[in-house]
Amino acid sequence: MLTWGGGRVPARPTRAGTPRRLLAGTLLALLVAVAAPPAAHAGGPGGECPPGQNDCSVWDDDPGVPGDPGGGGDTGGSTGGGGGTAPKCQWNGKPLPCYNDFLGWFNNGDGCYYKLAEPQPPAPEGQQWYVITCNGGDLSDQRVALRDAPPPGYGTPPDPEEIARRVLARITMLPPRIAVAPRRSTGAGLVGLPVWMWASTGRQYFGKTITDSERERGLLVTVTATFDRIVWNMGNGDKVTCAGAGTEYSATGRYAGKPSPTCGYDSGYDRAGTYRVSATTFWTVRWSGGGESGVIPQTRTSGTVPIEIDELQVVAR
Repeated sequence: MLTWGGGRVPARPTRAGTPRRLLAGTLLALLVAVAAPPAAHAGGPGGECPPGQNDCSVWDDDPGVPGDPGGGGDTGGSTGGGGGTAPKCQWNGKPLPCYNDFLGWFNNGDGCYYKLAEPQPPAPEGQQWYVITCNGGDLSDQRVALRDAPPPGYGTPPDPEEIARRVLARITMLPPRIAVAPRRSTGAGLVGLPVWMWASTGRQYFGKTITDSERERGLLVTVTATFDRIVWNMGNGDKVTCAGAGTEYSATGRYAGKPSPTCGYDSGYDRAGTYRVSATTFWTVRWSGGGESGVIPQTRTSGTVPIEIDELQVVAR
């Protein structure tokens, strides 16, 4: 139930010690923050109601495909024509969007939009502050009130992890392009000698941070992908973990004939043969939104490159 006082004045929180003047200033700031023109009414998903809005038609999360009758046949931008289903959110006979980015969710019962106040001022346990815009979204009829529970018709917000995975699908994390030395094309290596490994550098191969975000129905979800490590499979059961892309071998470089300074198989192979080397990069993808957060581990695996190792031949004279 609503817990504001008479005359549409928000009731004081019952929690002791809340500075009244500070709280009043915070609530005023919240009202100012949402005092933006409501989004214009349009047909399609924006004019229909999300899940949980009992008096409205189904929110269309699926954009559909051409020729798909579920994809929204009304392309004329009208809620009453073009064969589309008219929205059932209305006030005084006027159709309204059941969700508005600025005002929140519409309640047919009292003609008011409800949106959780952000940030939340101090409130008694089990209650939350809502910014309420009544008279069908009239900004001059706006107040802040405590509620024990969401109002009737207050829709279920989107799943932030679902949005995060959608954002993740747009982030490019490429499998590493790898190389080793010695190279079979320039000659075989020798048993017991160091092997160098490296991969193409670049943000999409070894990005420290790749960030993207998406907002859906007022919920902003941010996704950050960070490279962690690269693990080399040496083709003989051994694995080597490196912190980065490694260093390209140069026969004239300062480390020629020595172990790699950044990423190498320093002990080398213990027997002759042809080995197929591959590498896997490990990424940590962190997401946050709607007061929730999580991690989605990711890996990318390269193709294989061959390396030939010979026995050291000693010629006695």
